[in-house]
Amino acid sequence: MASTTKERAQLHTSAIENECRDEGRRDSSASDSEYQHALEVVFDDDNLHRRRSSLVSSDDAPKALKERNTSCFLHQFLESRKAGRGKITELKDISEDKKDDKTRLRSDTGVHSRLLTKRQLLDMASEIRDISKKLGNVKLKLQVKTVFVLTKAHDEALIELTRELTDWLLSKERDTPYIVYVENTLQDNKKFDAVGLVAQEPSREGRLKYWDNELCAKHPQTFDIAVTLGGDGTLLYASWLFQRIVPPVLSLSLGSLGFLTKFDYGDFRQTLTNAFRDGITVSLRLRFEGTVMRSRNRDRKDGRDLVDELIGEETENEYTHKPDGTYEILNDIVVDRGPNPTMSSIEVFGDDEHFTTVQADGICVATPTGSTAYNLAAGGSLCHPENPVILVSAICAHTLSFRPIILPDTIVLRVGVPYDARTSSWASFDGRERVELCQGDYVTISASRYPFANITPQGRRSEDWVSSISQKLNWNSRQRQKSFKEWSKD
Repeated sequence: MASTTKERAQLHTSAIENECRDEGRRDSSASDSEYQHALEVVFDDDNLHRRRSSLVSSDDAPKALKERNTSCFLHQFLESRKAGRGKITELKDISEDKKDDKTRLRSDTGVHSRLLTKRQLLDMASEIRDISKKLGNVKLKLQVKTVFVLTKAHDEALIELTRELTDWLLSKERDTPYIVYVENTLQDNKKFDAVGLVAQEPSREGRLKYWDNELCAKHPQTFDIAVTLGGDGTLLYASWLFQRIVPPVLSLSLGSLGFLTKFDYGDFRQTLTNAFRDGITVSLRLRFEGTVMRSRNRDRKDGRDLVDELIGEETENEYTHKPDGTYEILNDIVVDRGPNPTMSSIEVFGDDEHFTTVQADGICVATPTGSTAYNLAAGGSLCHPENPVILVSAICAHTLSFRPIILPDTIVLRVGVPYDARTSSWASFDGRERVELCQGDYVTISASRYPFANITPQGRRSEDWVSSISQKLNWNSRQRQKSFKEWSKD
């Protein structure tokens, strides 16, 4: 039985690869290497069935298995490692020297991490962790030509600072004629005065441009580096804008708290000069990929069991759920009761196991970066951002025995609403895109193939995190215990 299943899967994959190659030959603009990394699907002998909800129909298989070339420096390097060329020995080994090719301005269409096998998910996570450790000890020199500028929303006081930064980048005194993208809402803003900014020097003509959400989502390769003005919320917004490939993000601190913003705005001229000239140090932050899965044939829910549908034996060509939106998040995914007056009933699954049923106001699934946010307020643990883990905390659980748990990032979590639940639940992704989960719906949560590249001061990664929780949260702050003073014999 095991060998038959494996042979059938390999034959099916070979047919898909041949189809992809034929399509590549017909498309004269596509390189032969675009389709050479099709995933090999092999079923483990000890696990003969796959999760039904992880499968896609045969019509969608070629699309799902086809991996395309990407301009993301991380994935370029991972592909070179597979070919035996990826060794970080010198700065040039991970320099982004292909950024001048602006012809491939399209979004990456790689396979969702929830569709990877356990082995592939483990390999992906291990490779990203390995390269992240190496990147923390070297400087990555980028050929910066296009700068993306993101300003904290709803703060009029920062418009003048954005103009000051843009004016400095566009100045003819810079060694490189940078192209600067600012938000399209600033185009007609009187305080920003885009027309007056460009009119100062003839060389600025055509170098001030404007971005919108669609440009960030579909053409992230347009930007060589991103600069944010604000706090951690602005950084989260940058992560939300770039749902797949993320340019390295340099954050200038102008917010309230600042766990992730490591550079002072007052020093932005020296900071950017050093970054463009000498290179940057990048910290890869784990992101989650969350996919909303909708129950098919919801009208026939009598007798249906979510536990059986997600971990029970599959029936050939029977698909109980369909995807309805995928999101890349940096902080957390929260499933809660929403406007309902009663608590939520939530089923939690990990890979092919049913973990538990939670009766609570909700459940928070956080990244290590998000451990200091909602997770901490819900009683979860603080976690160093380099830990490869998933943090799960209940929000006001109905039982006193529920305790937060920490899971490896190679697990695919499923958080769903059982068919017999009294009410629906609501899911939010980094506090955005709030969607209702009806009975039978669930969310898959897995480590993303697209980490968040955060620029940090060199050599201060762990020190900065410990300093942040001590200063921002007053972690373990108390008056020092007095020492004993021995009584005098006199």
